[in-house]
Amino acid sequence: MSVSRISTRAALAGGIALSSVVLLSGTAFAHVSVQPQGEAAKGGYATVNIKVPNERDNASTVKLEVSFPLDHPLASVMPQPVPGWKAEVTKSKLDKPLELHGRKINEAVSKVTWTADGSKIGPGQFQQFPLSLGQLPEDVDQLVLKAVQTYDNKEVVRWIEEQKEGAEEPQNPAPVLKLSAASDDHHGGGAAPSATASATASTGEKDGHDDKAGDHEEKAAAESSASSSSSDTTARVLGVVGILIGVAGVAFGVLAGRRRSA
Repeated sequence: MSVSRISTRAALAGGIALSSVVLLSGTAFAHVSVQPQGEAAKGGYATVNIKVPNERDNASTVKLEVSFPLDHPLASVMPQPVPGWKAEVTKSKLDKPLELHGRKINEAVSKVTWTADGSKIGPGQFQQFPLSLGQLPEDVDQLVLKAVQTYDNKEVVRWIEEQKEGAEEPQNPAPVLKLSAASDDHHGGGAAPSATASATASTGEKDGHDDKAGDHEEKAAAESSASSSSSDTTARVLGVVGILIGVAGVAFGVLAGRRRSA
């Protein structure tokens, strides 16, 4: 076997092995997770996304169940509607009533279930399920939201293993919502209405100037694009001419060599 063939086969084998490692590592880290939109401060409210990737090549996700800890209960858990999915909120009675805004609450949300209703999470896809949470507890640094993912081939994956300090990440880790230090307004990452209105008004006052500036920028960009296009065309023409001259030079050299030999 020639050296070139051996090298080619070795390169091919190496490429396949590398691709396998990349694919496997990508699958290993594609876990169900919870991601806050902005700040999730202790004692406040927050909007979070439950991110659900599909880890199977031959099945689609059709159901997701997310459980909430009742030892640190949340009085309010509201799912945002997701097209093609039906959300169901389950509440459970508390052993110890929860006080919120001066009133006692005897039950709290223990689980939210999303079931496919005309949609699925197919292979190579993911879906986000937004939730509004509050009031977040003040006596813990994180909330563990255990999840159960069901596929249309009846396979069930339980993302319920808690990460232990100093240990390697478990095979099916539970989603964890990290809580930041308590904020003064106790409204998480939400901006105050007055501040939002002020920002909107300020933006409105500048619209006229911004439009004019935008027109100038668009004109400059168009001129720059035209100039760049012209330069590219010129460069391509010169490149083709250079190639033709080079070919002619080689042909001339060959003919000259033949004449000398003759």
